[in-house]
Amino acid sequence: MSSSRRIGVLVSGRGSNLQALLDAAKAGTLGGEIVVVVCNIPGAYALERAAKAGVPSAVVDHKQYKDRASFDAALVAALKSARVDLVCLAGFMRIVGKTFLDAFPGAVLNIHPSLLPSFPGLHAHRQALEAGVKITGVTVHFVDAGTDSGPIVIQAAIPVLPGDDEDSLGDRVLEAEHRIYPWAVHAVATGKARIEERRVVVDGADADRAAKLFNPRP
Repeated sequence: MSSSRRIGVLVSGRGSNLQALLDAAKAGTLGGEIVVVVCNIPGAYALERAAKAGVPSAVVDHKQYKDRASFDAALVAALKSARVDLVCLAGFMRIVGKTFLDAFPGAVLNIHPSLLPSFPGLHAHRQALEAGVKITGVTVHFVDAGTDSGPIVIQAAIPVLPGDDEDSLGDRVLEAEHRIYPWAVHAVATGKARIEERRVVVDGADADRAAKLFNPRP
């Protein structure tokens, strides 16, 4: 099953999570093949990462489309032309709408820098610091019509340390993102994580392994 999954990655910026996925694909631990990278920002560094990995890429500039539906349709066309059947949002700074989600039902993943449902949307690290929480983290979830509200695949917890600011906290959370996203993509791509009645069920052995991998650590 894993070899049949054709993965498309949507990006907007420097693409550090894309790099983590590319590295896992190269190592044979992603559960599928990254067949295209689609970016909405011309010249973004993520496109260079794709080129270095030998992965085809496409630019779909959101500024060239009159509304979300037409932009979504262009994204879908770029992904469908590569026969993508699993989509990963990796620092993609646009909200995908109904047109997009209907094209890939139950097959769109996102990574968010908080322990959802806490601190959805933008500036998650700032929200966590302002709230005074002692633990934050990262979440990989399926994308639905809400904002960071889809079924959760896996989470990693990260302590908030005394003296943290947005940058220092963000750096540690990003390290966790690079560990957790490839694991989550592999679990979904190989069928070890799946949606059942709005919840994600992870096979027992993999759930135990995830718990050990992603425990809080300073």
